[in-house]
Amino acid sequence: MTVQEIQEILKATVYCEGTSLQTEAHTACGSDLMSDVLAYVKDQSVLLTGLVNPQVVRTAEMMDMVCVVFVRGKQPDKAIVEMAQELGIAVLSTPYGMFSACGRLHDRGMKGGGEAYV
Repeated sequence: MTVQEIQEILKATVYCEGTSLQTEAHTACGSDLMSDVLAYVKDQSVLLTGLVNPQVVRTAEMMDMVCVVFVRGKQPDKAIVEMAQELGIAVLSTPYGMFSACGRLHDRGMKGGGEAYV
């Protein structure tokens, strides 16, 4: 699934394209706890979160993610967008809540990773 397909599925606003909206994303996770993302997430391409701060972009960078999606219509500030663009990470915002956004992506074939709890 491409970042552009994610944008369409989630009816998301694109704040920056990262390297390209045609970048492939194979897995996703949803979390507001960046410590959980760092501890449990493996091989993720997309991070869905309601937390809007620079640590989200830094976490995405550390985990080699290609896209961050802010849920519940939350909007990143200019500094977050600029940091993400410099790092090649796409930034989107969807009006859907976390549960709905993750479910919509899953229904369209996006896989989750970091299933450390199973």
